[in-house]
Amino acid sequence: MRHAIVPPYLLARIAATREPHLAHAAAAARATLAAQREYRPTRSRLRLTIDESGSLVAETAPAPDRTIYDAQGRETLPGVRVRGEDDPPTNDIAVDQAFDGLGATFELFWDAFGRTGIDDAGGTLVATVHFGQDYDNAFWNGEQMVFGDGDGEIFTGFTSSVTIIAHELAHGVIEASGGLEYQGQSGALNESLSDVFGALTEQHLLGQTAAEASWLIGAGIFTPAVEGRALRSMIEPGTAYDDDVLGKDPQPAHMRDYVVTDSDNGGVHINSGIPNRAFVVTALELGGNAWERAGNIWYRTLTSGTLSRTATFAQFAAATVATAEAEYGEDSEEVAAVRAGWADVGVMDDGRDG
Repeated sequence: MRHAIVPPYLLARIAATREPHLAHAAAAARATLAAQREYRPTRSRLRLTIDESGSLVAETAPAPDRTIYDAQGRETLPGVRVRGEDDPPTNDIAVDQAFDGLGATFELFWDAFGRTGIDDAGGTLVATVHFGQDYDNAFWNGEQMVFGDGDGEIFTGFTSSVTIIAHELAHGVIEASGGLEYQGQSGALNESLSDVFGALTEQHLLGQTAAEASWLIGAGIFTPAVEGRALRSMIEPGTAYDDDVLGKDPQPAHMRDYVVTDSDNGGVHINSGIPNRAFVVTALELGGNAWERAGNIWYRTLTSGTLSRTATFAQFAAATVATAEAEYGEDSEEVAAVRAGWADVGVMDDGRDG
């Protein structure tokens, strides 16, 4: 399985618990870890706006093309079709949450970056809900989104978090843009970029500025029994949870604490906290809506066509500085903010020493 939102080390912690009251959750985690997922590498709408003269202007804009399927508790994809783009809401919360989350992600990429869907060609956005029994994850399989319902003891349904939906769809955007090898630092950048677009989707949906945002990924997917706010905190890596069963959030916020490990594809879900923090600092330095400048820089860097598939943190940082210089000018506040972000996490200096 690749590109799943819940890291394997977290599922392993749950699977290993011997707490009698969590026997169901432990079994669900073991089943989730054992399940092998095969990896498989335009509509328009009318918008009415008012121009500066007060006149009503009609214009067409891309619209999402969404299809939601129901796996009905099985592990066969895609399942039974239950809602399409022109269909009304259903009585199934997971179906409608997935539908809305796909739409919110489409809106972020179109409104902020002019991108029409994952492939930038208006392709159909597909998701399957109710995957497996007590399945403790959500993932992108190269063609579509897949959501489990959780075990009910540690995890609730995964469709409730728009950051998770957007995170997983962003893996598709990354692949379509040339990809980042899912190993070591390039893999951590892959995870971080998905977190960035996940957070930006939520902020765009809610109309939040960088300062107003929570910068949490997966808030609300833990049950009340868990001592935790979310899967990850982009602004304070390492503080998302501290629980007797799950342990303490292992994400570092600085290169001095970089975790060297052979597990989790070289720590892709762990060390992503470092570039996550760099992005948040950049966005806070610039202020306003994070998708407008900080997000634009990260997106343009990803889609430039010059980024190596095995890019390190330092190489990606240098690329974001180059993008900021090209977009806004060498002496711009955007360049200074990008440098400040990477300096905060120990990847580069801020350039203020000459």
